[in-house]
Amino acid sequence: MLFSEPGFLFFFLPLVLLGGLALSGVRLRNLWLVLASLFFYAYGEKVAIMLGSILLNYLLGLWVGATRHSRGRRWTIALAVAVNLGLLIAFKYTNFIVANLNSAAGLLGHGPFRVGHVALPIGISFLTFHGLSYVIDVHRGDAPANKRFLEAALYLSFFPQLIAGPIIRYRDIAGQLRSRQVTLADFTWGIQRFLMGLAKKLLIANTVALTADKIFGLPLRQINGGMAWLAVGCYTVQIYFDFSGYSDMAIGLARMFGFRFGENFNYPYISTTLSEFWRRWHISLSNWFRDYLFFPLGANRLGNRRAYCNLMLVFLLCGLWHGASWNFAVWGLFHGGLLVLERLGLARRVGGWWRPFRHGYALLAIMAGWVIFRAATLGEAMGLFRAMAGQSGATLYRTTSFLDLPVLLALAAGIVLSTPLFPALQRKVQALPERFPRWGPALGLGISAAALAGLLLLFLASAVTLAAGTYNPFIYYKF
Repeated sequence: MLFSEPGFLFFFLPLVLLGGLALSGVRLRNLWLVLASLFFYAYGEKVAIMLGSILLNYLLGLWVGATRHSRGRRWTIALAVAVNLGLLIAFKYTNFIVANLNSAAGLLGHGPFRVGHVALPIGISFLTFHGLSYVIDVHRGDAPANKRFLEAALYLSFFPQLIAGPIIRYRDIAGQLRSRQVTLADFTWGIQRFLMGLAKKLLIANTVALTADKIFGLPLRQINGGMAWLAVGCYTVQIYFDFSGYSDMAIGLARMFGFRFGENFNYPYISTTLSEFWRRWHISLSNWFRDYLFFPLGANRLGNRRAYCNLMLVFLLCGLWHGASWNFAVWGLFHGGLLVLERLGLARRVGGWWRPFRHGYALLAIMAGWVIFRAATLGEAMGLFRAMAGQSGATLYRTTSFLDLPVLLALAAGIVLSTPLFPALQRKVQALPERFPRWGPALGLGISAAALAGLLLLFLASAVTLAAGTYNPFIYYKF
């Protein structure tokens, strides 16, 4: 069940909100949200996977928390990490590992290994990382082991962040699981944030996705330079507004239930270096890898050479976290390699350029990465790079045949909303009553009415899009 489906918007969400508001006491509300989350997951997946992960991590957390001796704690946390990673590897990487083993076996003249196809559970990576966060935070003493099963179950299963994040660390939410309030201001803010995310997903991401998928679906010999650049540009807009839109919806949903989630995106496409990009893109994932992997590996404390190796390893694993294929591994190494180069002096050199050139460097690097990320194979990625360099020679299609008014409007909106221009304008408008106190009350009322009308128009446009049954892909469900 996706947040952008009619069943979620007009059936599931209203019922869950009404149930949450009708119940008194945090324990009853926790129980209600756990049951709702299990139903949400069971709608498209076997719920036994989630129940098994919840029970395992609850028991492992108690075990880690009860172990007093340092040696025993090391063994228990090692087991807890191994169990979580074992589940992730078994479900997400078995097919990839077996396929590569069979390729190697074929070269050596051996027969193939036969393993039945393992289906990829929805949101398995997010579920696993939440489980790891729980047991590691307990091990480090950042939060106590939760003896209340419902609270641990809610942290691991809460439906707003279940299939697409953001990745919420246990230590950041432990107190809210036990005590929280839903105020009118929070509820109103949550609705606004959810509607903004819904519009980003349906009106921008889905519109440009249709063009991107059409071009990426063509044989390479039919893609010319203009088409390749258009496809990559559309995908660059799509993946940002798809994922940040879902993050906005998750953050808004959580606030409606009294939870406060941190931000997951901060205008990543205005970055001037790849280092800055990763401080702005999927912030919860970047911080997770930094705090739970990069720092424990030694970070920068063991010398530059070790730090560069650690950085490459972290981004290799970051790439593989996104998917079990060599494309994702190469995408991670591509970003890790550029980050190492920036530490070696590239960032300092780029920093001396005119600011538009610095933006151009970062954006070209990001888009090159998206080519590797989006292509089905490394060979396809190389073919797309050749087309972007004008080496295709394809003449069957004209680039303009893939452009229409909705796509152009979505691209324009995507470019503007990828920058902080709109929030800056919003702040100036909201400051008008203070600048003109004589008309302050009237201005304040007019601004509030205009904001409400804008939100209603966005919701109406989104509802019309849903009713029309337009293209509605979702990139991150498979991660």
